[in-house]
Amino acid sequence: MADRSSGDPEERAARGRAARADAPRSAHAEYEPSPKRPDPVDVIEAQSATRLPELVPIRYGRMLESPFRFYRGAAAIMAGDLADTPRTGLTAQLCGDAHLLNFRLLASPERHLVFDINDFDETLPGPWEWDVKRLAASLVIAGRENGYTDAERAAVVRATVRSYRERMRAFAGQGDLAVWYAQASADVLQGLADERLDSRGRKRTRQAMAKARRRDSRQAFGKLTRVSDGRRRITPDPPLIVPLQELMPGIEPDGMEDQLRELIRRYSHSLQSDRRHLLSGYRLVDMARKVVGVGSVGTRCWIVLLLGRDDEDPLLLQAKEADHSVLAPYAGASDYDNQGERVVSGQRLMQATSDIFLGWERLVGLDGRQRDFYIRQLRDWKGIAEPHLMVPRGMRAFGELCGATLARAHARSGDRVAIAAYLGAGDTFDRALTVFAESYADQNERDHQALVDAVRTGRVGAQST
Repeated sequence: MADRSSGDPEERAARGRAARADAPRSAHAEYEPSPKRPDPVDVIEAQSATRLPELVPIRYGRMLESPFRFYRGAAAIMAGDLADTPRTGLTAQLCGDAHLLNFRLLASPERHLVFDINDFDETLPGPWEWDVKRLAASLVIAGRENGYTDAERAAVVRATVRSYRERMRAFAGQGDLAVWYAQASADVLQGLADERLDSRGRKRTRQAMAKARRRDSRQAFGKLTRVSDGRRRITPDPPLIVPLQELMPGIEPDGMEDQLRELIRRYSHSLQSDRRHLLSGYRLVDMARKVVGVGSVGTRCWIVLLLGRDDEDPLLLQAKEADHSVLAPYAGASDYDNQGERVVSGQRLMQATSDIFLGWERLVGLDGRQRDFYIRQLRDWKGIAEPHLMVPRGMRAFGELCGATLARAHARSGDRVAIAAYLGAGDTFDRALTVFAESYADQNERDHQALVDAVRTGRVGAQST
C-alpha cells in the first residue's frame, strides 16, 4: 500500500526533510543508463510475447511514428530506468504512465466536466517522484517535436514541477476531507486559460471543452454501429475493430450471447449496488475486439454494445485486459490478485471522481486462457490534449495543470506532509527535474532509433494503420 502516515505533522515533516540525506533533491537531475540496461527492443518484444501476434506490428508501427509516440508505448523501458535513479523512500499510489496525454477532460457522475488523470493500466504504489519524472520527460519530448528552444522547454518543465511542489505544500496544510474533495473543474480550466493564454488559446480551450461534452456513448453509437439484418451491430473495421462473430465464425450466436450476458452479470458485482441496478436495465447486443492507444496495442480489448429503453438508448463499455504493472519488478507486486481490480482500485484512489461503470472481471479468452480485465464506459465526455498545436505558453499552462492534478492524486494516498517537506519552498527539485527531463529525452530518442533500426533490418515487423 502507499505510505499514509497518521503521526504528528511535525514528525511527518521531519521524516520528509530527513529523506534529503539519502536522496538530495539536486540528485534527481542525474540520469545515466545503467551498464546492465537491457536492449530497449528486447523489453518491448518481451511485452509483445503475451499479446495478440497479429496486432503487435500495429503497435510497432505506431511507436515508429515519432519519439513521442514511442515514449507513449515505452513505459516498461522507463520503469527499469527509474528504478536506478535516487529514491526518496516516500511512496504514493502511482499512475505509472503519467505522460502529458494521460491528463484530460472527463465527466463526473454529476455531469460536470473535470480535468484529471485518465490511464491507470500501470498503477501501483511506488516512489512518488517516478510519476513526476515521467510527466516532465514527456513535456520535453513533445516540446522538441514542436521545435521549442532549450529555454522554452526548460520553462515548461520548471513551471510544471513548481506547480506540483506548490500544490503538494498547499495540500500538506489541509485536512484529509479537503484533499479528498479537491478537483479541477472546467471553470478552473477556463479561468486558467483566460488568465494565461492569448485569444487563440482561450478559443481552443472553449472548443476542447465543447468537443469533450460531445464525446459520449451516443456519439460513439453513431460512429461505431450500424443496423444489419434488422439488428443493431458494431461496424467492422479490421484489423482495428473486429466483431466477435467474425473472430469466432463457427460458434452458435445464441450460445455466444448467453456467455456475454453472463460476463456482464458477473462484472456488475464489482459495481456499487445502485450502479448495478442501472446496468441491469440494459440488454447486451454485440461485442467486438478493438485496437486502442499505443502502448496497449496487442492487449485484448473489447467494446460491448448494450441498449436500454429502446434501440436508440445506447451504452458502450470497454473491457480492457489488465496485466501486471510494468512497475511491479521494481516497486513490488500488487496487493490485488486480480490485475483488473488493481487498476480499478488505483484509479478510484487517484481520480477525484471515476466512471460510474468502472469495474473488473476475470474471463476465459478465446484461446481458453484466463485473463483479468477492467471495464468502463468507452466514451464519457472525454477531451484529449493536442500538444502539437500548443505554443510554449500554452504547453506551460497545460503542464502546470498536470502538475497540480498529479499532486492532488498523490496527496490522496501518500504522506503529503512528508513529501511537501522533502520538496521544500525552494526550486531545487524543479531545476533538477529540468536537467533530468532533457537527459531522458535524449535516451528516448536513442531508444526510438533502436526500434527504427530493428524494423529496417527485419528484426521486428511494423504495420501502419
